Amino acid sequence: MKTTLSTSDIARALHRDDNANWSWNGAKALAEYLEEYEESTGEEMEFDAVAIRCEFSEYGSLEDWAVEYFSDSKQASDAMGLELDMDGETWTGDKEEIQDAIRSHIQDNGVLIEFDGGVIVSSF
Repeated sequence: MKTTLSTSDIARALHRDDNANWSWNGAKALAEYLEEYEESTGEEMEFDAVAIRCEFSEYGSLEDWAVEYFSDSKQASDAMGLELDMDGETWTGDKEEIQDAIRSHIQDNGVLIEFDGGVIVSSF
């Protein structure tokens, strides 16, 4: 016996997960990603909110992810202006260049889902 969930059903279930605290936009973006993944692989997935919560995390921005992921990160300059020290590697440039470097790092190591209001990053 099987129930097929729509994108909205998945987003609502994720959004209701109090242990994950997905924003509505984040839950919707993640639901869309999971459906696209399922379609591209041709494999049906079983909805498991706990597994999804363990695999993905939502952040307000790329910079928020970087500061949390590299717990000893030091941000220099206000609002991510010029420099970010991550695990001994210093990324310098304007805000856009630093965001591009963070984006590339995530994409090289995992999954990045960008949406209006934040990002979702897979564990790696």
